Amino acid sequence: MRTAYNVETVRAAERELMARLPEGALMQRAAAGLAAACADLLGRVYGRRVVLLVGSGDNGGDALYAGARLARRGAGVTAVLLSPDRAHSAGLAALRRAGGRAVGIDGRATPTPGPGRALGIDGRATPTPGPAAQATAGPAQATAGPAQATAGPAQVTAGPAAQATAGSAPATAGSAQATAGSAQATAGSAPATAGSAQATAGSAQATAGSAPATAGPAPETHAVERLIEQADLVLDGIVGIGGKGGLRPDAARLAEVADRSRAAVVAVDLPSGVDADTGEVRGAAVRADLTVTFGTHKPGLLVDPAREYAGSVRLVDIGLSAVLPAEAELEALQHADVRRLLPVPTGESDKYRRGVVGIAAGSARYPGAAVLAVHGALRGGAGAVRYVGPAADAVIARFPETLVSDRGPKHAGRVQAWVVGPGAGDDASAVGEVLASQVPVLIDADGLRLADRDAVRARAAPTLMTPHAGEAAALLGVAREEVEGARLASARELAARYDATVLLKGSTTLVVDAGGGAVRVNPTGTAWLATAGSGDVLSGLAGSLLASGLSAADAGSVGAYLHGLAGRFAADGAPVGAHDVAEAVPAAWRDVTDA
Repeated sequence: MRTAYNVETVRAAERELMARLPEGALMQRAAAGLAAACADLLGRVYGRRVVLLVGSGDNGGDALYAGARLARRGAGVTAVLLSPDRAHSAGLAALRRAGGRAVGIDGRATPTPGPGRALGIDGRATPTPGPAAQATAGPAQATAGPAQATAGPAQVTAGPAAQATAGSAPATAGSAQATAGSAQATAGSAPATAGSAQATAGSAQATAGSAPATAGPAPETHAVERLIEQADLVLDGIVGIGGKGGLRPDAARLAEVADRSRAAVVAVDLPSGVDADTGEVRGAAVRADLTVTFGTHKPGLLVDPAREYAGSVRLVDIGLSAVLPAEAELEALQHADVRRLLPVPTGESDKYRRGVVGIAAGSARYPGAAVLAVHGALRGGAGAVRYVGPAADAVIARFPETLVSDRGPKHAGRVQAWVVGPGAGDDASAVGEVLASQVPVLIDADGLRLADRDAVRARAAPTLMTPHAGEAAALLGVAREEVEGARLASARELAARYDATVLLKGSTTLVVDAGGGAVRVNPTGTAWLATAGSGDVLSGLAGSLLASGLSAADAGSVGAYLHGLAGRFAADGAPVGAHDVAEAVPAAWRDVTDA
């Protein structure tokens, strides 16, 4: 099971772990894993151009230490410091040692030749302690050996693969004359070796402090943009997991340049500008091809809209699991977890012992909703399906094994769970009868609108509500965009208002248990599931699992998992209909049980 913890919990665990380790050991573990992930993405490190976008604090320190490791392997590494006076000093010193020193310990902006230059947001080099005579030009002094520290095993989670290819424009030896900021530079003025061309500040004429003040972006600012545009890899170390709100203007501009560049963009722990705890994106943010996160996932990496900004996610083990609490903030089931929950008949099973699910759905206007809900239920593991509603003829014609009743839910016969609402139109009576029953109930579609909140709250048996964002917004009295932008908070609020388990469908499907505990995030699915009737199939499938004896949270989580997997199998990269999804559920079930 993949788990995610909020910022407060992560910080507490980090403090506890750091107290047990030598000073700086935790950051070195993170930097080693980060550098290894960057090296994997680049393929060949020597001669590659790497730009670090460095903010203040430990996130920037991780980027600087990782940059030092890449520089020692021959990469041309340039650090762009958004807050030079607040940059991680030890990390900055390590970067400079890996690629050359600079002059100017008096605080004057002085360029440092070689791949370890550190630039401010204005494009000017920041001061470097140490004698100028020791400056080197390019990565000729770099050792190409492996990093000395190693991190634990890394896990790559599902997400869009990074499209940027490492080294799409390989550097050629001697392709430019590296200068130390002026044509008269002595130290470091030899012709650049492979990968050192990027060590210039964008122009051989650039000198520290030489540009006159003008309206609009300074020439040095354009130099920083050119560095990013010419890079093979951009490492986002602007803001850490404690950041709130969107990026500030200077950082936002650099993020935009990185997004349109050819470089692979790698986020350190979390894309800067997204909310680690909620997955919300309230302003400009970095769009990463790969996010390297440390110790544990953060909720924002699993929940949209932030998840979309993270790209693929690689988890680096830094030893945090030993000090994290048992209960996570979020959890995502994997095949093994789902396999343990799936109902399996025994030799003594019959159709009643396996569970009977009742379906109260459909109307004269929407008979197909009833057919699709029954279809999903028949694939969900229950021993029998009872149907109640005006679409009986359509249901029997398609699925003759269905038990049909025209006497309403109250007199339909024994069931272990009910599904009510898909395609129900304005028939509130069926919804009321179902809510009055003493068995678990799944409410979907029209049933959500027709269900009385007090009646739902008064139920003794479990209730599972399965709205999409629009339906959830209507129940909460807010705009749909508000739900989509704050999915985690919206699902929790809805569960609290109705005292029910909520499965919020969408690009990130969430399951919030009425009794509290970790929120489940569904990792399966495909955008092709956004098709009419897909939700009806899910309702029947999850309802069948309810009837089989699963709890509301487990039935919703397992149903969503199988539904998403079936959607992938059915679509296979092409448009798909809801009935195709239902037909693919057995294949998804076998895929889980055979894994």
